[in-house]
Amino acid sequence: MSEARPGPVEEPTYRLRLFVAGNTVRSRLAIENLRLFCTKYLAGRFDLEVVDIHQQPELAERNQIVAAPTLLRMEPLPMRRIVGDLSQTERLLRGLDVVPTPGEVAP
Repeated sequence: MSEARPGPVEEPTYRLRLFVAGNTVRSRLAIENLRLFCTKYLAGRFDLEVVDIHQQPELAERNQIVAAPTLLRMEPLPMRRIVGDLSQTERLLRGLDVVPTPGEVAP
């Protein structure tokens, strides 16, 4: 009789959509904060789309965006929404439901 061995747990790929309002300091800060976060905690497991609500207002309306910057986690489901400059790592970890690997300490 052979014993079934569990295979490696496949980690989800995150599909993220960040809505910003033009090329403002707050928009640039949110983009930079999110890129740093994704590089550290989601390396190789994320797809990031940045949407300027001034250039694509129909997409912002369809996604019910009322403030910018707003981050949507499109996948994995359920969809999640985080508003702000994305500078709080702990808030991003919780909001995106990301579990850091052992040794990764949120600043």
